[in-house]
Amino acid sequence: MPAPGLLGRLKTALLGAKTPPTDYQRAQALIAAIDAGGIPLNAARVNEIARRLGLDVAAKAPVEDTIARIRVALQRQAPPA
Repeated sequence: MPAPGLLGRLKTALLGAKTPPTDYQRAQALIAAIDAGGIPLNAARVNEIARRLGLDVAAKAPVEDTIARIRVALQRQAPPA
């Protein structure tokens, strides 16, 4: 039986490598999940997404405020090509 690492490399070689989502796509996915009724449980992850969009976020900032700022940033930024 092949090792998991080998199997993973074979799948990647045969099926092609997936590119990781862009910061913009991660932010869009976060907002879509929230709009679908999800609740962000990890404030650090929300803050990280906001920072990657170029927002200054205090570690103790309320998550709701950060999400509102991410929404504004997404409206302001054009999707990457």
